[in-house]
Amino acid sequence: MRSYRDLFRTPEFTPFFLSSAAHTAAQTIGGLALGTLVFRATDSPLLAAVSMFGAQLAQVLGATILLSGADRLPPRATLAGIGLAFAAGTAVLALPGLPIGAVFGVVLLQGLIASLGGGVRWGLLNEILSKDGYLLGRSVFNMLSGLMQVAGFATGGALLTVLSPRTCLLLAAALYATSALGVRLGLTARPPRSSGRPSVTATWRTNALLWSSRPRRLTYLGLWIPNGLVVGCESLYVSYDPRGAGALFACGALGMFVGDVTVGRLVPPALRPRLATPLLLLLAGPHLLFALRPALPWAAVAAAVASVGFGASLVQQERLMALTPDELAGHALGLHSAGMLTMQGVSAALAGTVAQLTSPGTGMAVMAVASVAVTLWLARGLRR
Repeated sequence: MRSYRDLFRTPEFTPFFLSSAAHTAAQTIGGLALGTLVFRATDSPLLAAVSMFGAQLAQVLGATILLSGADRLPPRATLAGIGLAFAAGTAVLALPGLPIGAVFGVVLLQGLIASLGGGVRWGLLNEILSKDGYLLGRSVFNMLSGLMQVAGFATGGALLTVLSPRTCLLLAAALYATSALGVRLGLTARPPRSSGRPSVTATWRTNALLWSSRPRRLTYLGLWIPNGLVVGCESLYVSYDPRGAGALFACGALGMFVGDVTVGRLVPPALRPRLATPLLLLLAGPHLLFALRPALPWAAVAAAVASVGFGASLVQQERLMALTPDELAGHALGLHSAGMLTMQGVSAALAGTVAQLTSPGTGMAVMAVASVAVTLWLARGLRR
């Protein structure tokens, strides 16, 4: 599969793509609204960061008890159910007078549900496109994510100037429901990729098998840690500049779009494997500038340039798929997604803690230094 035209001619790709667009738009608008709501109520950078990214903390629990369902549940019904669950949870977050503790309870429950969604979604993409088309297809989904984040954060920031955060959360809930409807009407019913019932035992057994290979293990660490630490930087955008956070997120999403187009479509396949480390260093480096507390225009440029480095994940995912049997593709991609999102949630909490003790700009710089150090350590391990 060589072109975007081939992708969109593939049966079911277009409705799958559009339903994912609605889901991503709901995440961006809802996340920004929730972070703003919590920051206004608490004036806490830590709580604002965790409210936006804390759902990822539950991913580690989902990865240990639910992930076997990624290949053992029917994908259409599972994705539609996840979309409806997110719609209901986001509507609950919009309730007036909801205590902060209850807010975080709902956020963590959503994260637990989402831990299953990554494996089901990307395993289904691998099934729709076949293994040779996965990289190009995933790059299109990453570009979609970037564009929808640009539109979602820009729209969310504009909406928050005229509407309350709770109203924006209700709009996000409607988008989640639209995504679930698109999955239900646009995809055909498929049987599970693997036989057997989902169970904790099956989850642990397959996790152990995937983790037992040193090349896969290093690939997983490269997918999880440097990326997650940089998302910790991004989790401080709201506290760094409450009025300009939407612009910072939108510029970061634009940079991610550029990186995905470049890696997924323009870079020759022979060159791609050598780009992971340089892209990860690019991802972290510009966030060091936030220690100097640049004004919004310069901060937006730094966010955009850094986010080009998110293209490293395409290179790493291509390597992961080459190292993984087809029947474990959904579980392997789900473990990648769950581990990455868990690390993002942990990093948001760490970054928020540093920012609480120092300043948001210092918190970003600390997380960026940690990301650079881990990237260099992993590069040394892969050379060996």
